[in-house]
Amino acid sequence: MTPKLFDTVLVANRGEIAVRVIRTLRTMGIRSVAIYSDADAGALHVSEADEAIRVGASPASESYLDIDHVLAACRATGAQAVHPGYGFLSENVEFARALQDAGITFIGPNVDALLLMGDKIRSKNHVSAHDVPVTPGIAEPELSDEELIDAASQIGFPVLIKPSAGGGGKGMVAVDTAEALPEALLSARRTALNSFGDDTLFLERLVRAPRHIEVQILADTQGNTVHLGERECSLQRRHQKVIEEAPSPLLENHPDGERLRAEIGAAAVAAAASVNYVGAGTVEFLISDEAPGEFFFMEMNTRLQVEHPVTEEVARVAGERLDLVEAQVRIAAGLPLGFTQDEVSLHGHAIEARVYAEDPSHDFMPSTGRLLEIKEPMGPHIRVDSSLAEGLTVSPHYDPMLAKVIAWAPDRAGALGRLDAALARTVILGVLTNVEYLRLLLADPEVQAGNLDTTLIERKMPDMAFRPITDTELVLAAALAAARHPGHGGTWHAKDSWRLGTPATVTTTLEVNDKLSVLTSMPTPTGRTYTLGGNDFEVASLPGGIVAINGVQQRPATAFGDDDTLWLSREGAVTAIRVLDRNELLQRELADRAHIPGEAIPEVRSPMPGTVIAVAVSDGQWVEAGEILVTIEAMKMEHPMRAPAAGTIQMGRLHVGDLVKANQIVATLIYDSVEEQP
Repeated sequence: MTPKLFDTVLVANRGEIAVRVIRTLRTMGIRSVAIYSDADAGALHVSEADEAIRVGASPASESYLDIDHVLAACRATGAQAVHPGYGFLSENVEFARALQDAGITFIGPNVDALLLMGDKIRSKNHVSAHDVPVTPGIAEPELSDEELIDAASQIGFPVLIKPSAGGGGKGMVAVDTAEALPEALLSARRTALNSFGDDTLFLERLVRAPRHIEVQILADTQGNTVHLGERECSLQRRHQKVIEEAPSPLLENHPDGERLRAEIGAAAVAAAASVNYVGAGTVEFLISDEAPGEFFFMEMNTRLQVEHPVTEEVARVAGERLDLVEAQVRIAAGLPLGFTQDEVSLHGHAIEARVYAEDPSHDFMPSTGRLLEIKEPMGPHIRVDSSLAEGLTVSPHYDPMLAKVIAWAPDRAGALGRLDAALARTVILGVLTNVEYLRLLLADPEVQAGNLDTTLIERKMPDMAFRPITDTELVLAAALAAARHPGHGGTWHAKDSWRLGTPATVTTTLEVNDKLSVLTSMPTPTGRTYTLGGNDFEVASLPGGIVAINGVQQRPATAFGDDDTLWLSREGAVTAIRVLDRNELLQRELADRAHIPGEAIPEVRSPMPGTVIAVAVSDGQWVEAGEILVTIEAMKMEHPMRAPAAGTIQMGRLHVGDLVKANQIVATLIYDSVEEQP
């Protein structure tokens, strides 16, 4: 008798992966249930699902990570199975066990496989016993900081700190010297505990010029396990993948690539089969670019991966595309794979770029705000996995990934070009994004040639030339701002320089990336003349809201935010342009007058909204320049705030767990003399 598929599946996740799973469930004729926090009440995955249920407050720990709340949602909606997506509870053993006890199917591996492969220490030791090569290091449970520090001297620097639980590169820290290790361990433990509820760490020798290659596997309940080829995920920043592709250019260009592909695929299948793995999973390997014939097991991710779309785009089973989410659901329902390894083939090349709400030109600071306009690229062999919708708010509570843009072509060069063109057509206004940065990466000669490793971005970043805003764009912003407020309040309040007698010059001050630009303008018979940097720009308004500058029509995507910030997007690059009013200019001038030239600004301000996760000093304490005062977490990233100079610090009433706003003062420095230092 053929097992029956589920009637109702609850998706225990949010964002683009929740939307993606819900849409596959719809094509399978399965009723979907979404869960949401207060911050996600209006999210796209909520409206996409057949039913949605609130599971708690905005912090993930009070909603998406609360097992009792998710179980209550299952019972309330009659869900027979749960798809966990990735992140959150997808690799949580207690969650899988709780579902099992409740008679609800977990669309993922069994508890035993989660226990073994979901823990990097246990999995590394396990596969080593099954003759799978592993990276040198120390992987034992419950190692103290002192034991890890002692072991590091034996392993040799540089070392890589890795959390035993979780994934996505969170908590992973490369350390070059013994002196830097204690603070790095402290930060890694804090990140691991906050992200995964487990602060267990282990160490590996850091492999120089590493290639990150992973293999997608599928396994059913009848003991059949296959792999669907490999993915190259070597383009990473701080151990977080940025661009992924399938197949790997390393194996494609290797003279013995087919043999190496077969060996690494067989190793992945053997690792999964050794724990009776069931469902979709990924076995990750490290290959040194200096010795591409060898590979080392890193870990197994017991869930769907963020980058699974590139495998779906190139893998064929008996010539047909495969939906990995559908395969997961069918396997969880007890159905066999229905195909063998011999029926799997790879066709063409696919590349995926992760679009994040962040500012790459300012150390990738997270960006939050309301989405004002969204235009996602379309076209042949372009795929966008997204949860974006105009009017939604990108909050600081969750991961900053907004969408994934995927391109397929018969060859790698075609996929690179198609993806770049798609990113150039991507418009996301209301938050800063990394789209321009992604395009710069794709255009890099080493990336074009397929010469990748996990340190490439770190090497290239200092010389990455982000496109500066042009004078024409500044003039456009000033003109659009003037048109938005054309003198409400009557003639005497007009901002068009009308007065009795000759027209007055209007001054507009714009702020972009903490730099001010001052423009002056005068009315003309057809519009206005703006002057910037000694150059004149003739601005005319044309029908349909189009603006012409010096006779050239300007058509970039623009939108005004609630705070009168103009968001401008051109070829993927997003710029936020603030129009400063007289009151703000006055306050800045007064602050400048009070500031002693050459002296550090005494206020330490939060660069973004977030949560205080550590306060390192006490009120009235003497601090040195650069000393960490407070650490703020936003979008699952830690941001230490440091003292701008030596002096006595005033922390106010800031405590761990407090929420801070962007630009909020978190500490104030009093410049005591050195003689007064305690």
